[in-house]
Amino acid sequence: MAQVHWKTEAQRQAQGIRRRVLEHSLKNDGGYMSQACSSAELLAVLYHRVLRLGPLAKPLMPRPFPGVPSPHNPGYFLGNDFHGPTSDQHDRFILSPTHYSLVLYAALIEAGRLAPEGLLEFNKDGSSVEMIGAEHSPGMEVMTGSLGQGLSQGVGMALGRKLKGATGRVVVMMSDGEFQIGMTWEAVQFMAHHRLDNVLVFVDANQQQCDGLVSSVMTIEPLEQRLKAFGARVAVVDGHDLGALARPASLRPNGKPLFVIARTDPCHGLELLRRNAPRLHYLRFKGPDDKQAYQQVLGAWNEEGN
Repeated sequence: MAQVHWKTEAQRQAQGIRRRVLEHSLKNDGGYMSQACSSAELLAVLYHRVLRLGPLAKPLMPRPFPGVPSPHNPGYFLGNDFHGPTSDQHDRFILSPTHYSLVLYAALIEAGRLAPEGLLEFNKDGSSVEMIGAEHSPGMEVMTGSLGQGLSQGVGMALGRKLKGATGRVVVMMSDGEFQIGMTWEAVQFMAHHRLDNVLVFVDANQQQCDGLVSSVMTIEPLEQRLKAFGARVAVVDGHDLGALARPASLRPNGKPLFVIARTDPCHGLELLRRNAPRLHYLRFKGPDDKQAYQQVLGAWNEEGN
């Protein structure tokens, strides 16, 4: 019964992520909708089942932008306070593709870590709830965009933790397009060389990037075989199957970094979005009728949730 319960709650959270991102997109005439559709289950499983985070007494409100880090800026802070008190036993989470920030904020709300009204601060002047999140944004502690930088930063953290004997892992979420970048492969080699089996990487393999299909820009396949050739341990799963997403995180470490390639659909749960293919990177409404069609979908989702 316990397993059924966690999957039920995680699925509720996944649908809540999609609903919040669609609601936000309608209010703001656009948003990163395909990323929410592809990664909702992944993020729900991470926050509900995989990540070992410190507890929070209640959801937090985001603080205003503290200014750039400096010895003369004592008020500077990182966004990882939304992950609760940290210790060597807790996991650290790195979001590498920071255009997923809106989706991450929705996931934090669903996980009870970010106050829902905090999303109203999105992309406002003076707000830490940035459209392309930075190290002070909710749920973040490093600046990872441009793409491809999050894995390398996570690997540095993992090596430090390994040297200290810390038991907490470093969990990195990536997008598949980041495997077109040389820095990514250098990081994989580094992890394999240093036997960093305290790194767990989840890849939202939705086959999309800003210019269309990943395969049309520069193919990354066969990704599983390439990662194995670089010394990684790899699991390929259905990215919308909650149990399949959670299972690899319980594997016993074997001296190799673990990559979970989550094969996902960028229109999962929102068939209306498919008519925008192959350009799905950012949802822009084509006119009043198009926006009304999405409004009707949101209305149906809200009724289902009541």
